[in-house]
Amino acid sequence: MHADGDRRSSRRSTRSVTLAEVAAHAGVSPQTVSRAIRQPDVVSAETLERVQESIRSTGYVPNLAASNLASNRSRTIAVLIPAVSASVFAETVQGLETVLAPHGYHLFIGTTEYSLQQEEEMLRAFLGRRPDGVVLVGTEHTPGAQALLNAARVPVVESWELTQHPVDSVVGFSNYAAMSALIEHVHALGYRFPILAGQFSGGDVRALRRRAAFEDGMRRLFPGVPVRILDAGSAGVSMDAGRDLFRQARADLPQADVVMFSSDVFAAGAVLEAMRAGVAVPGEIGVTGFGGFDVGQHLVPTLTTMLVPSRRIGEEAGRVLLERIESGNRPAAAAIVDVGHTLVAGESTAQQ
Repeated sequence: MHADGDRRSSRRSTRSVTLAEVAAHAGVSPQTVSRAIRQPDVVSAETLERVQESIRSTGYVPNLAASNLASNRSRTIAVLIPAVSASVFAETVQGLETVLAPHGYHLFIGTTEYSLQQEEEMLRAFLGRRPDGVVLVGTEHTPGAQALLNAARVPVVESWELTQHPVDSVVGFSNYAAMSALIEHVHALGYRFPILAGQFSGGDVRALRRRAAFEDGMRRLFPGVPVRILDAGSAGVSMDAGRDLFRQARADLPQADVVMFSSDVFAAGAVLEAMRAGVAVPGEIGVTGFGGFDVGQHLVPTLTTMLVPSRRIGEEAGRVLLERIESGNRPAAAAIVDVGHTLVAGESTAQQ
């Protein structure tokens, strides 16, 4: 009998705290506790603090599964990015969270490794969890992913590129225009034999648009100069790959006077390799990057690059999502937000 009593006591001690118990602890109604959890902006600051203190004191965890069934909302947003290791994508996620978290939305994040097929597979898995919205990096998708997004009936924000025909909405910039501006800058400085280096065979559509802009810029600004492009292939986007690309450029294309990298990550590896090899940057050869990663401005010399407002992309995407979700339907016209780009003239290039 004593053993049975212990078991009953154990079960009672491990049961979940109820919303009614939180309300009694805070001295408010259960409805007020519910509002404080789901719509904190409609509760007075004093009441909200009391409820939050009671939640902390009692260890209450809201039953989101039950509330989601009742409201037909999961309070989650699916976010698919190429990689979590890149600071620019991490900043985009931070921007999203800054806007969405105060409204009670949480992110679940997946990485595509620049693979459109992996994006489709992850999208299928994430949509099975019924998110209230989806954020994607890129505007190119497989036919299967496109069908999933069209059928999902939730707000979708594509990012980091622009298109006049988004799935729903898009927040980004023109990679083509940004690289065009960068090669024009290099031309204006007096460089005459630019080459482009990066990864162009790994599924990164945005890198391909930068490559197209470089090729067009070479034909327009450097007539008669061969278009030279070095591809990292399967090496991935890393400083080690940037080091190897820089070595290859010096060995195979000694006439090059500036190496334009498709990412600041590659460019940082190149600048560090130049320092180790005793190659003066920009005295012997110029280097440019793309993206505006933090590391570029901590290098010696600082990096000439195209700064992309990565955090603002996340913030704007969050605002678009909130407007879509809270309105309960999608406007007929797509939201197209161009955040632009900014040239950063660093020390890694100089007037020739």
